[in-house]
Amino acid sequence: MGSWQLQEAKARFSEFLDAALKEGPQVVTRRGVEAAVLVPIGEWRRIKSASRPGIKELLRAGPRFENLIPPRRKWKRRAPVEFE
Repeated sequence: MGSWQLQEAKARFSEFLDAALKEGPQVVTRRGVEAAVLVPIGEWRRIKSASRPGIKELLRAGPRFENLIPPRRKWKRRAPVEFE
C-alpha cells in the first residue's frame, strides 16, 4: 500500500490513480497524518457487499426479527394481605 502526501496526490492525480489500480489501495496523508484511501472500484464493491447491513436496511427489511424478544409472562400476584 503506497502513501502519498496530499499536495503530491493532487499534482500527479493520474499517477496516483494508476498506482491504485495497479498496486492496490493508496493512502493520502495531510501534514503527516493519514487522511484518506483511494481504492479501486472492484475492491470497494467487494468491501461494501461484505459489510453488515446498517440499521436503516434492517428496519426496511421488515419483520425479520420477530422472535428476538420473548413473549411476556403473566404477572404472578400474591394473595392480598388481610388486616384484622
